Amino acid sequence: MTVIMLAAAMVPGYDFRGGAISDLGTFPETALLFNTSLVLVGVLNLAGGYLFYRTHGARWLLIVYTLAGLGAVGAGLFPLDTGGLHGLFALLAFLFFNVQALGTAARLRSAMRLLSVIAGGSGLVFVVLMVLGDAGNAAAFGPIGHGGTERMIVYPVMLWLVAFGGYLLAESEGAEPSV
Repeated sequence: MTVIMLAAAMVPGYDFRGGAISDLGTFPETALLFNTSLVLVGVLNLAGGYLFYRTHGARWLLIVYTLAGLGAVGAGLFPLDTGGLHGLFALLAFLFFNVQALGTAARLRSAMRLLSVIAGGSGLVFVVLMVLGDAGNAAAFGPIGHGGTERMIVYPVMLWLVAFGGYLLAESEGAEPSV
């Protein structure tokens, strides 16, 4: 998320409202930074999903983490200006990072469970709006535009990942994680 904001600030005239987040992977000033960050996020998600799997043992959830991570890696390896593969990988990441938050909620307690549902649920609502908007109904984007809609898919779940990491660290300091 920080790289998205940093890269957007580095590109003169970048349009937050109208521009896709992945546009940042096509500008000479930010392509390497942005695309590398996507690959790194994907690899870290794969590793985190595996480590989380070791504590909860649900294969279906490991598959969700894997699909989210592969989506991010693929979107970074195939930037927006390389063709259709980018869109497929980005959709995979958009969808499964949010499903990941919802699926993880089933293994959590208290406020972290609620935060997981809010982050994943809101992200999925905006995935639907993005699909409708990209299918030709630009009104689906509303006043925040295409760029704002993408950010509402990505930002809540990325903030959730930070909170979830803190939750797991706090749980592990006392005893075995109670997930």
